[in-house]
Amino acid sequence: MSLMPWHDEHWSRLQARRTRDAMPHALLLCGPGGLGKREFMRRFAQGLLCQQARDGEPCGHCRSCLLFAAGTHPDFAVLSFGLRKDGVQRSEIVVDQIRDLSARLAMASQFGGWQIVCIDPADAMNAAAANALLKTLEEPSPQTLLLLVADAPWRLPQTIRSRCQRIEFHLPPRDVALAWLTQHGVKDASGALDAAGGNPGLARAWGEQGALARRQEVRKDLAALAAGRGEMMEVTKRWLDDEPEQRLWFASQAVADEAKSRASGGQGVLASQLDAEALDRWYMHANRTRESLRGPLRGDLLLLELLASWR
Repeated sequence: MSLMPWHDEHWSRLQARRTRDAMPHALLLCGPGGLGKREFMRRFAQGLLCQQARDGEPCGHCRSCLLFAAGTHPDFAVLSFGLRKDGVQRSEIVVDQIRDLSARLAMASQFGGWQIVCIDPADAMNAAAANALLKTLEEPSPQTLLLLVADAPWRLPQTIRSRCQRIEFHLPPRDVALAWLTQHGVKDASGALDAAGGNPGLARAWGEQGALARRQEVRKDLAALAAGRGEMMEVTKRWLDDEPEQRLWFASQAVADEAKSRASGGQGVLASQLDAEALDRWYMHANRTRESLRGPLRGDLLLLELLASWR
């Protein structure tokens, strides 16, 4: 039984395929961050490599498991962001990394079993890297397995997605998520789950990080700006200095709640002067800003523009 109960169905299906000797040569593990895709990937890979696995579960004490835990198993590798020549970490996976991966997979397994490589995050491959990966996907070597992990699978080319067996992680039912959070000692599990949009992994992490207080602060900031009391520069600096993407997530939530309240005849708690159509535009603007913060544009200018449109 998985530590995350929403993994169990995917796990059972993969183990059934393994038992029938019908494993695909590439798996795409995708879905929102926080649902344990990477934990699932490592557990599955370790089970395939384990010398004494039972029903796909790694034993944890054979030579293979010990090497896997130490990060030195010769038949398992994780491909992620590399370093540039100046020592700075890259923000994308480049073609040379994929060529090295292909060369590795062309060699025989040192333990005589599976050869497994994980690309994480796969959606960070640039166009040249993705094109280079196609040849490996089209001409797989026996006993090799590619595990692609992606929070945003739509960023991958369709040619890549179509050549992978897709395993999509969805948000679990609320009662399952609440039971799991309670089991892990999360205070105000219901409030944390609401803040995380129903994502139990995020709810647990945010509950431990004090994110609920940050969520309330964002709502107070929006209400103050709507009433003409807040200072946009001060709010911008505070948001930018402390989890800006998370704050924008909470801002989007607050505006969605405002729209729902108005639609049901309520006044809303933010006291915004924006009409329903403008609220919808601001909601989309906030989500675009959250994405843009990961790019080269200045975060302070992005936030100032967003908050100015709110006021």
